[in-house]
Formats: sequence, C-alpha cells, structure tokens
Amino acid sequence: MERSKVIFGNVQPDRVYKKALKSKKKYAKKFGDDSGKDYSARVIGNEYIGDLLGVKNIAVGDAADGTSEGFDNEKGIIVGNIRMGFGHYRISMAIASAANALGYVPYWMDLNSYKDTTCTKVISAQNDLYSMGSRLSQKFKLFNKIVWEPLNYEGFRKLSYNSSDQKNAELMAPVYKNVPKDIPVVATHVWPAQAAIHAGMKNVVNAIPDNWPMALHFAEGSIHTVQTHYAYQGYRICNGMDGDKVLNPMPADSLKYAGHYIDHELVANIETDCARRIARKEAGKPMRFLLTIGGAGAQKEIFAAIINELMPDIKNGKAALYVNIGDYKNVWEDLKKMVAGIEGVAKTHFNDWNDTRKFCEDALEGDVNGIHLFCHENIFEAVYATNLLMRSCDVLVTKPSELAFYPVPKLFIRRIGGHEQWGAIHSAEIGDGTLECRDIPHTLQMIRLFIDDDKTLSDMCGNIIRNKSLGIYDGAYEVVKIAMGMRR
Repeated sequence: MERSKVIFGNVQPDRVYKKALKSKKKYAKKFGDDSGKDYSARVIGNEYIGDLLGVKNIAVGDAADGTSEGFDNEKGIIVGNIRMGFGHYRISMAIASAANALGYVPYWMDLNSYKDTTCTKVISAQNDLYSMGSRLSQKFKLFNKIVWEPLNYEGFRKLSYNSSDQKNAELMAPVYKNVPKDIPVVATHVWPAQAAIHAGMKNVVNAIPDNWPMALHFAEGSIHTVQTHYAYQGYRICNGMDGDKVLNPMPADSLKYAGHYIDHELVANIETDCARRIARKEAGKPMRFLLTIGGAGAQKEIFAAIINELMPDIKNGKAALYVNIGDYKNVWEDLKKMVAGIEGVAKTHFNDWNDTRKFCEDALEGDVNGIHLFCHENIFEAVYATNLLMRSCDVLVTKPSELAFYPVPKLFIRRIGGHEQWGAIHSAEIGDGTLECRDIPHTLQMIRLFIDDDKTLSDMCGNIIRNKSLGIYDGAYEVVKIAMGMRR
C-alpha cells in the first residue's frame, strides 16, 4: 500500500504526494539510502534502567550482518522510540515499566541511537530543528506567534504532513531488518511505528502522546491508542485534518482509548504518596516543588522567576525545591546568574545515579529542606530522575506536555507549541492540575496559592485517588495488553 497517497481512505492530491516524494529524495541525497543494508539486531543489557524496569536494549548493526540474537519470542515486547525532547523517552519508560510489571520483557529500541544508519541521521536532523524551534519560540514572541504556534497547532494537524512523514519513514525501516517480525512493537513516537510497518513488523501499537488530534501521529497499519476520550473522538473522524472537509473516519479497530501512560511504580503507590502529601501539608512541613526542564532546555527564565519567588520561603522552611535540569548542565550556570544566592542554598546531585536514587528513596518518608539540583549526562538518568522525584514531591511544575498526564498535583507553566495547551485543559478538567499559567505573574500567583491555601493541594490529591479508581492512569498497562493481544 502506498501510505503517502491514501490515508485511511482519504486520497491525497498529486501535489501532496509529489511533495512527499521530494522530501524523501532530499533526505536520501543528504544522508544516503541504506535500504540494501542487512543490519544485525541483538539484545544487550541496559546498565541504567535495566535493574529498575527490566529493560534490555536492541543494538542494531554492531554485529555481523544478518544476525538476530537474544530475543524472547514469547514474552518480548519492543518499545520503539526516539529522543525528541524528553517526552517520548518518558512515555517509553512508562510502557516498559508496565510491561515488566505484567511479566513481559521490554526491549528498548531507540531509532535515534544507531549513528551509522540513515534512520538516525534523518531523525537527528529533524530533532535538531525541533529543539532549535522550541528554544526560539521562548525567546522571540513574534517567531512563536507567526511560526511555531501555527506549525505545532495546525501544520502538524494536516493529512498532507503525514504524507511526507510516511514517505520519509521508508528510509528508517532498514533498522528493523533482522528484528523478529512477530514480536509486538509499541511505538511512543510515530516514526518508529511507521518504520516498523514499512519493515513488515506484524503487531504494531502506536501510542499517541498528545491530547490535540494531529495527522502527524498516524501510522496506518498499526493500532493507535490515545490517553483521553477527547482525543479518541478527534482522531476517529480525522477532525480538522484537511480544512473544513468531512473526511473518511479511522476504522474502529485502528483506534483504542487506553488511559494515561503512567509507570507501574507511580500508579501502584498513588494512595500512599497522596496521603504523605496531605500529611506534610497538615504538619506545616516545607511544601516540595519539583521543577523539571525538558529535553529542549527551554523556559529557564520562568524557572528562575519561580526560584526567586520561593527563595524566602525556602529559607524560612515553608518550601523546598527539587530542580531537575536533565542533561543541560549549562542551565545551572545560567541559574547562578539569574538567581542571587542560589549557590549558597542549593545542593547539587550531578552524575551520581546512586546518590540520586538514595535521595529519592530517603525523601519518601524523611524530611527535605533547601534546594536540590539534579543533572545527569546520561539520557536515561536525566529523564528518569524526574519520575523518581515525583513520588516524594508535593507539586510538579511543568509545561503541559507528556507530564500533564501524570498522577501528581501539577502547576502548568506556559506551553511550548499550541498543541500542548490541551494537556493542561484535560488535567484541569479531571482535577489533578492547574490551568495553564501563560505568564510569570500568574505562575507566581499559583505558587502562592499552593503554599498559603489549605484546599488546593488536598483537592488535587483526592481527585488523583478518584481518577485511579476509574482506571484513568492505567493506559500503559492497557497498551501492553493490546500489543501482546495482537499476536493472538
């Protein structure tokens, strides 16, 4: 099937298809076409989250051509992902955690990590552009208004965008060459899903992250899962994906509502963690805010304003702060210039994974004061540190991206891209997060409300417990069950 020409029965104009062909030709000319390569595929250990989540890596092209080694054909499940920001990695960790909890063996397949392949070169080039756009959108309001918001909100929404992506994904398929074709694949970005379909993988689930329906996320031939009923309706009718046209809908068996993609460790401890939050509040202990800077490294100006606002509360014992700057150590240098006196208050936890894990374990029941800053060069540690810190924090301060769906009280700062606002809207509607605070004054207002008000935190904790009883946070388990069920 020519997936760039017809998308769920919606025939694309010739100009759209020609543009897709031109896009693939451009990337092939720049990075080569390795479709004739016979890349090996073998299972190796993951030294960073292997012991935590039972994860093993899939290495591609590092052995003799044509080899396929170490796969468990009965219990293995591939988590296909890329690094584009931190969000897709985090969702992958949630899927892997759920798979491990359900007794399966999660295989980590990062299509942006196979350096000598055309696949990784194409993804890296687009990732660099996206990261640059994210940072520019935070620095220049005009660029954000004219370019970035429209691209993220309407540009990625169009079927025509999916047409080009599908054609480009043909260049990514060779990395699956010697991966056993029956092993289920759960992709947490559309490219690993599209590439898997092009490569002939038989059981593919495309775990869609966003609450704003966009054709960008289509990988026809896979089962698409979504986290909300709003997204389900929008995707089912391809809402707004070709202007005002009424389009052919997705087939019912191509789309399933799953719920939020959340790690087993977080879901299993919701009641305990929420009870601890309420107990700390009632005892007058410092309120713990977790600030997490995403993979694009943007928004540090907002975080600096928050830290400056909280500094008096931190010094008098009314607040404590976790700051995860991911793998962006330069952000620490910037914060030292933007927040007077932070060096004298902050304790740094840099590139010591054992220290970070011990801090997170001790903080569950122990007391925390001051500012604790976390930075890890390794991408797994940089992302997963937030997940570990989440359990003992009281409020997560984040843009409304993938973290909008996590079962922890949340304060949403300004989005990066118009599609993200719908994550905040959903969270506010189910009661586990705030409205999106689109400027610094409103962000600081909400900070004060959490500290000074007795109801805001307890209400969110109550809503989170209720949401769990409704299965809202069971999406990762459901995705794994769908993927493994495809084999039957």
